[in-house]
Amino acid sequence: MKILAGNSNRPLSEAIAAYLGVPLTKCVVRRFADMEVFVEIQENVRGEDTFVVQSTSFPTNDHLMEALIMIDALRRASARRITAVMPYFGYARQDRKPGPRTPISAKLVANLITRAGADRVLTVDLHAGQIQGFFDIPTDNLFAAPVLVRDIQDKLDLSNVMVVSPDVGGVVRARALAKRINAPLAIVDKRRERAGESEVMNIIGEVKGKSCILVDDIVDSGGTLCNAAEALLKQGAADVRAYITHGVLSGGAVARISASKLKELVITDSIQSTEAVRVTKNMRVVSIAPLIGEAIDRTAKEESVSSLFN
Repeated sequence: MKILAGNSNRPLSEAIAAYLGVPLTKCVVRRFADMEVFVEIQENVRGEDTFVVQSTSFPTNDHLMEALIMIDALRRASARRITAVMPYFGYARQDRKPGPRTPISAKLVANLITRAGADRVLTVDLHAGQIQGFFDIPTDNLFAAPVLVRDIQDKLDLSNVMVVSPDVGGVVRARALAKRINAPLAIVDKRRERAGESEVMNIIGEVKGKSCILVDDIVDSGGTLCNAAEALLKQGAADVRAYITHGVLSGGAVARISASKLKELVITDSIQSTEAVRVTKNMRVVSIAPLIGEAIDRTAKEESVSSLFN
């Protein structure tokens, strides 16, 4: 087994390698003067089972290109099998045509990864589950729920917890987590007037006196979470936390969440945290390295990955 790390999230790659008890494969990923990506694998990988760990986080296109070139380098070096490990699959929100003359970029990226030479894809909490069908190669979509549930059980009194979906589209995800901790479910009904802005309209469910947990896969601008927290508190919620898998946190999101009424935002390390995230008092990071490491180990041994979530 060979684990290779791109530049998107080196700490996560190192944690995965440590969990597996194998060193990261020596690999140089650098830029020419004009910012062209250059990759050189400095170990023999002929006939090896290889895993490229690379999230397509900011800068998205640079990190995607790094992943594609690393996969191509492995294919040309005669690796036996190449698995693209993408903890955060960045183009997943473009999974359909929202209007005329718009792309389905998630399918395009799936094609690029496949044509580059990947034999498998391993990712975490795809924004839309149907993206698995965009790939013509085996694709494992891991769930961060077990990691988040363990943290909730360690930190909170479950007798007074209510899980809340921040929008109707996230109900399935929130219901699955609520079922794991045997908690009731509420839904925030919101109307989005334009991209990047959201208006909370109504709370479906009785949240008065409850410790509410907002559950979602991505936090980007943070507007939806902050508005939802304010609406829940107006309805009498005791406090509001959020458990989100991917902390994209673009623009002024960190400052917005820091100044919000959210008691705590918990994200995973699928995207490398910035210094601003690390010093913000109401934000915390939990690691999914053991989850990904175990999935990689099972893939290498040809064992079941889905049984991780039974």
